[in-house]
Amino acid sequence: MSVSELDEYRPSEDETFMNDRQKEYFRKKLLNWKEEILQESQGTLNNLQEDDNHLPDIADRASSETEKALELRTRDRQRKVISKIDAALRRIETGEYGYCEETGEPISLRRLDARPIATLSLEAQERHERSERVHRDD
Repeated sequence: MSVSELDEYRPSEDETFMNDRQKEYFRKKLLNWKEEILQESQGTLNNLQEDDNHLPDIADRASSETEKALELRTRDRQRKVISKIDAALRRIETGEYGYCEETGEPISLRRLDARPIATLSLEAQERHERSERVHRDD
């Protein structure tokens, strides 16, 4: 399948679930997302290497430090996303991608398109979140 065909392709409920074309679509989507995150991370490294000690005003320096701390937290969250992307890519290779870890049922294509690292069906995710809320309220 050519790159232009993949760019135009959208998985459909009319197809066999997780056929080769769908797997390639999600693999490409995951790899592109990972590449975007890695490029953003490089920008963060460049920003962090800039020396802000030359800022004369202590408020400007404090503001700069706060922005850097926020950026580092964002990068830490994205590092976790990369780990989930890598896990999703492994599931594609093993044939487990697209199936709910809890029920074994297919995860909807709309959910996977919106959140390609999803491991639970929408129903299982909602049950999981309700359970977390109940335990958090204890």
